[in-house]
Amino acid sequence: MRLNDELYKTLPLLLGSLLLPSPVCAALEHLFLYFPDREIIMTPATIGLDFTDVTFNAADGTKLHGWYLPGEIGQPLLVFCHGNAGNISHRVDNLRLLRELGLSVFIFDYRGYGQSDGKASEPGTYSDMRGALNWLKEKGRRTEEMIYFGRSVGAGVALQLAIEEPPAGLILEAPFTSIKAMGQQHYPLLWLLAGWALEARYDNLAKIGQLKTALLIFHGDRDAIVPQQMGKELFEQAAQPKQFYSIPGAGHNDSYLVGGKAYWQRWKEFITSLKSKQRNP
Repeated sequence: MRLNDELYKTLPLLLGSLLLPSPVCAALEHLFLYFPDREIIMTPATIGLDFTDVTFNAADGTKLHGWYLPGEIGQPLLVFCHGNAGNISHRVDNLRLLRELGLSVFIFDYRGYGQSDGKASEPGTYSDMRGALNWLKEKGRRTEEMIYFGRSVGAGVALQLAIEEPPAGLILEAPFTSIKAMGQQHYPLLWLLAGWALEARYDNLAKIGQLKTALLIFHGDRDAIVPQQMGKELFEQAAQPKQFYSIPGAGHNDSYLVGGKAYWQRWKEFITSLKSKQRNP
């Protein structure tokens, strides 16, 4: 789609933002940022994985939905914050590969996605993650024994909660520096006209220096949505211990597939390093 076509289609929202900023802000966010799908197309059971269907509340009381997949004894629990499109059922194949590492996994849908109530927003996604952690802690799980994993928009959610409630480790995949940088990258004219109207910031670059836990960043070198340079900028601003792994040939959505054995070996090494640190603090 040409930029002038995009501008023509969004012109009513841009003009409306001058008169009705609050509802139009939300409309713009859902035009450019959040792409939820309500239909659950499959479950882990579809591919033979054991799981528990979970209903829980976000920190602000919004009813949410997720899945808990039990793993091997002694392995960490992975809290999975997915990207901005679809819902948890579009991540089932990724769950299969994560379970092959022996990890327990808790994946949940943000408000407005899948079977979760509400409508997505930046504060809402943080509240959703807080609710997920509260549910896990009620089940006796400790954040110090968890790994938070965030992809794309989910990287911003995982980073925020890693600062608030530090886990054993944080894995970010295809993370961006901020919504502002993404807007300027893909929609420079639209951002100039209406960027001020978006409430979502996900300013990961401003936050990552506050992180006090081990960090691993994955980023495909052919990512056309979030340029790899953004992941490198975040890496540069993060404190040690940290690792950056460039995935040769990977785009934005296929890193876990294109990365192959080398990609999964990095996962294993990171998990092993965290377990070693817990044994020898």
